[in-house]
Amino acid sequence: MWILFAVLSAVFAALTSILAKVGIDGVNSNLATAIRTIVVLAMAWGMVFLTNAQGGITSISRKSWLFLILSGLATGASWLCYYRALQLGEASKVVPIDKSSTVLTILLAFIFLHEGVTPAKLAAVFLIGAGTMLMISRKETEAGGSRSRGSWIIFAFLSAVFASLTAILGKIGITDVDSNLGTAIRTTVVLVMAWIMVFVTGKQHEIKKIEKRELFFIVLSGLATGASWLC
Repeated sequence: MWILFAVLSAVFAALTSILAKVGIDGVNSNLATAIRTIVVLAMAWGMVFLTNAQGGITSISRKSWLFLILSGLATGASWLCYYRALQLGEASKVVPIDKSSTVLTILLAFIFLHEGVTPAKLAAVFLIGAGTMLMISRKETEAGGSRSRGSWIIFAFLSAVFASLTAILGKIGITDVDSNLGTAIRTTVVLVMAWIMVFVTGKQHEIKKIEKRELFFIVLSGLATGASWLC
């Protein structure tokens, strides 16, 4: 049964990227991330109340609160970088770099969580890294826009780094916390961070300019993200 949920999670994660790419075509990436996070937050807290886990919030230790908040900040930074990269680059290249966070997570888990590294894991790290490089090293054939094509790589790699930190910090933070409740708290931090970025960059007024089609795909992207997390 777990294989089915894992496959569904991968499917919804792929849909998240495609839907987001369409939705942020003419929308500021920070604003799109903030709107999308509202949808994810609603689904996250919906699961908390559905599983009756809300009562556990009073028993969360200070250490768990700290790492959950740090994990949320890392998630927010990852999402902001990821959707900026998607807006500037091709989804088929941005996504592999973002998913290379698996490599960083394995290395950080070895350093900070003292998790074992087997020869199989080392081989997987090498193959993932090599595969990522092969997928993004295709010769660009489009004319113009070289500056944008170069900057998306930076945002994509930053997304991977922050995603890896999210996993490590989240692992520590949810040790004694219900996973649904931990996810909801972390997503709340992401929402606050995303909207702060919107107001800091002065993009809040652009919400009125978002077309219905773009808003529709941004919401669908949020639903796909929530479904991927739940699976």
